[in-house]
Amino acid sequence: MPRLFVALPIPEDVADRLSALQGGVPDANWVPSENFHITLAFLGEVDGGMTEDIHEALVTIDGPILDIALSGVDHFVDGQQPRALYAGVVQEDRLTRLREKVVRVLRGEGARIERGKFRPHVTLAHFNRRAEIGHHLAQFVASHSLFRAGPFEVDRFALYSSTLRPDGSVYEIEAEYPLGY
Repeated sequence: MPRLFVALPIPEDVADRLSALQGGVPDANWVPSENFHITLAFLGEVDGGMTEDIHEALVTIDGPILDIALSGVDHFVDGQQPRALYAGVVQEDRLTRLREKVVRVLRGEGARIERGKFRPHVTLAHFNRRAEIGHHLAQFVASHSLFRAGPFEVDRFALYSSTLRPDGSVYEIEAEYPLGY
């Protein structure tokens, strides 16, 4: 069963700027630049027959072209343990509305989408449970707090598949959906 998610792709020039941030945090599993994206909805493992239904539902979504800006870096934690390092996305109404449309049509197809608050971001690195980061994470966040990129135009969103491999995840775009009504 494929692992699927819906996301906004990151333009190559912005991905290059994000890649330039990477380094200086021990035990960080840095995300390759070709895997940078802004997740709108994570579906997880999906039955192959449901994939076509999801695609047909996503085709119905329309919305304006988005102007996305990135601002600062921070990290997510699981309890006390850092889980991921990310670049923040400046949240704006059109992005939130697109995400709401995506979630609505996916739930209409029976997909289980987590109900937490939408916190758009671009993941830069993951940490395993045994990561020994020490003060490096706080230094990294502080030294990149003024990072800015964009605004940049996003004229499509995509359905991605994710394959887990020992050396990290490999993402593939299964279908793209244009924006700009």
